[in-house]
Amino acid sequence: MSRVGKKPIEIPNKIKITYTDGILSVQGEKGTLTRTIHPDVNLNIEANALTVSIGTLDKKTKSLWGMTRAVISNMVTGVSKGYERALEINGIGYRAELKGNNIEFNLGYSHPINFPLPAGISASIEKNVIKLSGIDKELLGFTASTMRRLRPPEPYKGKGVKYAEEHIQRKAGKTGK
Repeated sequence: MSRVGKKPIEIPNKIKITYTDGILSVQGEKGTLTRTIHPDVNLNIEANALTVSIGTLDKKTKSLWGMTRAVISNMVTGVSKGYERALEINGIGYRAELKGNNIEFNLGYSHPINFPLPAGISASIEKNVIKLSGIDKELLGFTASTMRRLRPPEPYKGKGVKYAEEHIQRKAGKTGK
């Protein structure tokens, strides 16, 4: 049995959930999210709780059980509170600038990098910190990891783009004799 999958999801009063023909739609204060649910997974929507169950107990279905419950829980949290992710830019001359729906990065390359923000993700930049926010946790994490891949932090000086809570293990450089 799935420890995560058998927990019920509490639905706040302002959230509206509809489930028809395998498509789950969650509406809240911040927006609407929709997702296709696997046919082997059953959803039971009650007044203020949603439970996830499965029909068969094979390995694939059991793995879908907990994942589906976690995804639905993230959808409910996203439309009610939203998610945020912060990135830091470290390095001399490294900077980012918000231009409309694009972020222009100067990361030590010979050219600036224009990064278009996907629909549903907003950004704000203060000095060397980029704060991303949105209602879709999966899209927000993917966007943050794509930005980090533009110039990953290096272990000698710590230059590059890193998550705000990330700690870079430093290495000692060469020692001269």
